[in-house]
Amino acid sequence: MNRPLLVTDCDEVLLHMVSHFSDWLDEAHGVLFRPEEGDMAGALKFKDGGERVPSEQVWEYLTGFFRTEMHRQTIVPGAVEALGSIGEVADIVILTNLGEEAHGWRVEQLAGHGIHHEVVCNRGGKGEPLKSLVERHGATRSVFVDDLAVHHASVAKYSPDTFRLHMVAEPKLAAVTETAAAAHARIDDWPTATDWILERLKDAA
Repeated sequence: MNRPLLVTDCDEVLLHMVSHFSDWLDEAHGVLFRPEEGDMAGALKFKDGGERVPSEQVWEYLTGFFRTEMHRQTIVPGAVEALGSIGEVADIVILTNLGEEAHGWRVEQLAGHGIHHEVVCNRGGKGEPLKSLVERHGATRSVFVDDLAVHHASVAKYSPDTFRLHMVAEPKLAAVTETAAAAHARIDDWPTATDWILERLKDAA
């Protein structure tokens, strides 16, 4: 019998990222990152002068963080326990928007927090890779969890039967993030989200 499937993002869903990215930018590069002030491209400013960091340099900083600083990231409260409960009834895949070169880093990082599920790296929208995962697992029901609205829209397009939960685990970011229009629900904590997810997976057969 095929099991249902949970496909979840990692950063700001399972692991905190933006607060640690902000600390590192300040310490190592003299850059202020205030995620509550706008999207990634507009929220980075040089401490000297206050000018915005050019978008291409933002991506260089992100790459540098994931290459050398992933050890800074901390687990989102309740995430390990939630995956334990959900894993009793469903398969779990972590779909993360990092390049393939980071696959081993992410697997090792998550294992260090007690998370041992399949990790799939991706670039761009998550709808098509999620559809492929649902088909590969033969999942009769599926749930997708992510913090970015663009990915909920992508999943709605390519896998409309997948239940979509919008979660933003960083409180400062959550406070200024509108709920994704393509999501079925918005829950920013794992204890509450666990019940919601299990409810939508339990009728799979």
